[in-house]
Amino acid sequence: MNIQDNSRYHEVHARSLADPEAFWADAAREIDWIEPAKKIFDPSMGAYGRWFAGAVVNTCYNALDRHVAGGRADQVALIHDSPLTNTISKFTYAEMLKEVQTLAAVMADFGVAKGDCVILYMPLVPEAVFAMLACARIGAVHSVVFGGFAAKELATRIEDAKPKLIFSASCGIEPGRIVQYKPLLDEAINLSSVKPQACVILQRPQHLCELTAGRDHDWAALRRAALDAGKAAPCTPVLATDPLYILYTSGTTGIPKGVVRDNGGHLVALKWSMFNLYGVKPGEVWWCGSDIGWVVGHSYIVYGPLIHGATSIMYEGKPIGTPDAGAFWRVISEHKAVALFTAPTAFRAIRKEDPDGAFIRKYDLSKFRTLFLAGERADPPTVEWAVAQLKVPVIDHWWQTETGWCIAGNPVGLGMLPVKHGSPTVPMPGYQVDVVDEASKQVAPGTMGSIVIKLPMPPGCLPTLWQQDQRFREAYLTEFPGYYKTSDAGYKDEDGYVWVMGRTDDIINVAGHRLSTGGMEEILASHADVAECAVLGIKDAIKGEVPCGFLVLKAGVTRAPAEIEKEIVALVREKLGPVAAFKLAITVGRLPKTRSGKILRGTIKKIADGESWTMPATIEDPKVLDEIGDALKGRL
Repeated sequence: MNIQDNSRYHEVHARSLADPEAFWADAAREIDWIEPAKKIFDPSMGAYGRWFAGAVVNTCYNALDRHVAGGRADQVALIHDSPLTNTISKFTYAEMLKEVQTLAAVMADFGVAKGDCVILYMPLVPEAVFAMLACARIGAVHSVVFGGFAAKELATRIEDAKPKLIFSASCGIEPGRIVQYKPLLDEAINLSSVKPQACVILQRPQHLCELTAGRDHDWAALRRAALDAGKAAPCTPVLATDPLYILYTSGTTGIPKGVVRDNGGHLVALKWSMFNLYGVKPGEVWWCGSDIGWVVGHSYIVYGPLIHGATSIMYEGKPIGTPDAGAFWRVISEHKAVALFTAPTAFRAIRKEDPDGAFIRKYDLSKFRTLFLAGERADPPTVEWAVAQLKVPVIDHWWQTETGWCIAGNPVGLGMLPVKHGSPTVPMPGYQVDVVDEASKQVAPGTMGSIVIKLPMPPGCLPTLWQQDQRFREAYLTEFPGYYKTSDAGYKDEDGYVWVMGRTDDIINVAGHRLSTGGMEEILASHADVAECAVLGIKDAIKGEVPCGFLVLKAGVTRAPAEIEKEIVALVREKLGPVAAFKLAITVGRLPKTRSGKILRGTIKKIADGESWTMPATIEDPKVLDEIGDALKGRL
């Protein structure tokens, strides 16, 4: 494939690596600084250097105040669309600013100041966005914990972050059920040795909770009192290198890893990405179908679109069942969204329920230009289905909680490169992505290895872990000197396209052959009756590991599962050969997933191997693991 086309990508990426300071200094002109950087990059700071050293800025000012002052006061900033409560609410930039100024003043009344930590344990409601921005406004460091997270997991985060204040709500809403947050919050605070000074509770009409006297305060009452008193907090200047937020990822030691995001680099990277990567202009409607509990929600429900001056959709619903498999198309059509960013699993769910795309043709999608997928590998059959049905580019892109924005993607704003299904395309500016062997030596194109990023990483990426600098170095910087370890495995092809085939622990060793479970999943997903699948290596006394495939069939398939399983085994043998030793395919009703849609492959593997396992804190429905256990009985 000749990728030397009309895209500006090659020139832009080369410039970002040849002179990164000039490149990011240029990008930083899009941000309103209180004081400019003394050094664009200071290699002497932190583990690998820091961006915009000495600069002073405020993230909330860049997301709200400057747009109100610059002519966007009456433009809608946030659309909250909730089929779960049957409500739609809209907030202009001016209305958002008023809410955030007021809430920031409430926080200041509780003694929250620059550098203090605040935890948000919230559902997907506008108030959660107001709280994030209010923290940014006064220089407090927010840490969003996914609403409904288990009390024990919330407690570990309270213990680590030591919040002065916690924002929460009476409940979250899932299809067909109410999730009470207050009992979980109370238990978490009881379990933690660290106690917040106060909790501010949003009472949702679907379920009211009792407030704990002396500690808990009613959100609406505090808001009303502050408005009546005319309270409005100004923006607090912070250093570009000061933390904006902490976002926890599960740690292998049981102690969560608090990924730190700084103010300056985050502002510059997200602002750059909104047009150059996503092709969205200020004033356009953008939809990121994620949750604020995940990094995707932080970057592209809240900060990215607002810094850019776009309109952001916040959706409290599901891709199917709220009310049907046309839910996404209704939102795009009704709000005239130009782009959607969601997880591949959402499209697998839609494809399973509506394989012929009948719902798509019920809605006017004339404004819709691009679909972006991330969060896990976008398998080619799902991408091909989406392209055929939507008739718009479907862009897979790859990034991590740690990076905060895209590592490899297809830059729509710079001019799209040819799509290769199964690849997230090419490294974004600032990222030198290499594939190396165990000795940190680069491998030849097409050769599997560990995917790493040459230091320093670009603005927006984590500078460290919260109060765990040494752990940061050990976890990310030690194994491959001079590189950041992504823990992903894959290869680069002759055109420089990146192929992420799975986590490094998803590469299985079958009798000495290193095989990618991602490659096998592609083959399984290509079968006409398969809606989604997972392949993992299970213990084998002879070969060390052998692959096992789990299949979820499309809605309406009436053939015997055993017949389909036999065809799948033959298909893998045909495409990969006997070396794969693929002999076992098991049909299940559904796969266990996190709330962000990632398949819990590690837990399935432990069940299959007969090892002890614990219930993952992020699991969407614990009952699925029992179903997996039942499906495995008599098959291994």
